Amino acid sequence: MIDPRLKNIKALILDMDGVLWRESAAIGNLPAIFEQIERLGLKYILATNNATRTPLMYVDKLAGFGAQVAEQRIINSAMAVAHLLSRKHPQGGPVYIFGETGLVQALEEVGFYHAEKDCLAIIASMDRKISFDKLRRATLLIRSGVPFYATNPDRTFPTPEGLIPGAGAILAALETATDVHPIIAGKPGPTLYEFAMERLGTTPAETLAVGDRIETDILGGQRLGCPTALVLSGISTLAEAEQHTPPINLVLPDLQSLLDLFDAN
Repeated sequence: MIDPRLKNIKALILDMDGVLWRESAAIGNLPAIFEQIERLGLKYILATNNATRTPLMYVDKLAGFGAQVAEQRIINSAMAVAHLLSRKHPQGGPVYIFGETGLVQALEEVGFYHAEKDCLAIIASMDRKISFDKLRRATLLIRSGVPFYATNPDRTFPTPEGLIPGAGAILAALETATDVHPIIAGKPGPTLYEFAMERLGTTPAETLAVGDRIETDILGGQRLGCPTALVLSGISTLAEAEQHTPPINLVLPDLQSLLDLFDAN
């Protein structure tokens, strides 16, 4: 008998950190997992809030685990914020970039470049070379009225050693210093998931949002009307899942368990 939670699903939007890997450690047999997705006839997009890498860098990381994934199947919150900005400023222009390579490249591809004055916007993200000077400059720009954007609000980042500060920790410092809340492009905002479904050619009802973090992956899917699946291989716990409302459609140990459920149906 077909599980009613899976009946109409034609595609998956998969988070990466905490779903496919924890930093440099794969979660499960990734080559076999992607072969299983293909065999099940499911479309998929890998959509991450992590803006530090480019899609091609993710292709290389997946290849290091033995999995072959096309660059077109990978999107991130850096691409989402670039999309938001290009709708407002189609000509591109100077912006203050508080982030890493993935964010810089996504913005450059639509005509934006780093500057420290006369900025159209400031865009903040995870930055492992954070400094007081960067925080000072960003704070002054925001307080002067420059629009404040952010890739994502993830407070922590999963590693094999445990949780470390994420983009949200940097945003917290800037919000505290400026009393301004940023426009968020990544999950749980709608832009990243809308971008994914546009590529997939599916509706929310046909698209299962899969992630390890309730406040971003799951909440973002629920806001758009997607069925959701939480995997317990990353950030959020079973106890947190049981307390969340509205209820999460599926809560499973990991991505492999989800695919096995599809196989059983």
